[in-house]
Amino acid sequence: MAESSDRDLVNQTLQGDLEAYGDLVREYQSSVFSVCYRVLGNRRDAEDLTQDTFLRAYHHLDSFDMERPFGPWVRTVAANLCYNHLNQSRLPSMPLLDEHDIPKGGGGKTPEAWLIKNERQERIYQALWQLPPHHRVAIELRHFQDLTYQEMADELGIPLNTVRSHLYRARNKLAELLRKYEGT
Repeated sequence: MAESSDRDLVNQTLQGDLEAYGDLVREYQSSVFSVCYRVLGNRRDAEDLTQDTFLRAYHHLDSFDMERPFGPWVRTVAANLCYNHLNQSRLPSMPLLDEHDIPKGGGGKTPEAWLIKNERQERIYQALWQLPPHHRVAIELRHFQDLTYQEMADELGIPLNTVRSHLYRARNKLAELLRKYEGT
């Protein structure tokens, strides 16, 4: 969806048009869920936090900066909610593949090829879920949401040097864990 269209929908929502907000939810629900799932590693929690994200965003829509795109803003709201959730629970669970996660055909890949291709991705996620929550959120915001260091500092309410430190340590720990998984 175009940024100007998003801004129009935000303006309409602020004027009381709930269908406009529904359009925003439909547009960004998948990407917000992806953020929540990558950070939390649990489908049920990710679904719950996706809903919470859109409720929180709706209640704080008046603070949305119309000069910025809506997508990164709502995904950052999601990452922050997930970070807070992890700090409260302190026990992120590991995701389990179920039959709904494996494609039934189409796209030219067999389920076996899909599983082989995604084995490395699973190792990466397993390593990510072993990182402390603040490191996991730093990786999410920088590498999946493409926020700048300054944007991360602003969104997380921490100093720029702390963001750099979190990313440096997170990348090193992630590399160490991946080497361990790969047996090198």
